[in-house]
Amino acid sequence: MMDPDHELFTTIVDEGGLAAAGRRLHISPAMMSKRLARLEERLGARLIHRTTRRLALTPAGERLHADLRTILAALDEAERRVSGVSAVAAGPLRITAPTSFGRLHLAPWLPRFLDDHPRVDLTLNLSDDFADLIEARADLAIRITADPGPTLTARRLATNRRILCAAPAYLDRFGTPRRIADLKSHRLLAADGQMPWRLVGPKGPVMVEGRSHVRTNSSEVVREIALAGGGIALRSLWDISDALARGEVRQILPDFEGSADVGLFAVQLPQHNPPLAITAFVDFLVQLYAPAPPWERSAIAPGAPRL
Repeated sequence: MMDPDHELFTTIVDEGGLAAAGRRLHISPAMMSKRLARLEERLGARLIHRTTRRLALTPAGERLHADLRTILAALDEAERRVSGVSAVAAGPLRITAPTSFGRLHLAPWLPRFLDDHPRVDLTLNLSDDFADLIEARADLAIRITADPGPTLTARRLATNRRILCAAPAYLDRFGTPRRIADLKSHRLLAADGQMPWRLVGPKGPVMVEGRSHVRTNSSEVVREIALAGGGIALRSLWDISDALARGEVRQILPDFEGSADVGLFAVQLPQHNPPLAITAFVDFLVQLYAPAPPWERSAIAPGAPRL
């Protein structure tokens, strides 16, 4: 049986605060604070930075939380082995993902996962902000990045191909760029922080400097402006493949794409024996996106004829 104060600590982290954890454990806020202070005093280390607006784990708190999660998973597995119950994915599973990607390429497939794993209690939170797994109380994060983080366990699910594209209406009005240098005289579209564009061409890396024709903090707004003929955008294939297949946008300068270092990753805190719900969902994503993700199959393949 776990030390009750260890259980209290993990509940605080899972619930994101002392008040919420106290409601779950039926313990008053004053007693929650007293017991947490008692645990910190016994360990000789501050575990949580408490402010009026948010909770943040100290490095010692992060280590303890990771270790306790591993212990809890091991205890659960040990009980299943003793009782003879086969391993079944069950319990809460909190996932965070980028807004557009989650809406397009996670949400439609979740019913299939839940049909296969009905005992999983799944929560999906979508946000374009960087999701800290501990702060967001997430078990798993879907990240589109070149570096998922050295202290995390990451599974690469797919390469994030990014292409230059524009609507036919824009190309009819302003012409089609034939060289990378031609982009200087065109209307470029990018969300805040997404320029300069770092591309890879036949002769290696190329950087496209410039400013967006429309300033916005929303990548989805960039997509809609590009579809409406407002300019040239560098878009992920998962985001634009349907429009590309319908002819609503055309790929330009096909010899240049975003760096292949950027990938789609499933990221979690390191655990020796992660809960089966996490493992099952990662395996589900691997099967879903491999060997080629749906957006690759529905649009253009490398080397195919493109404008």
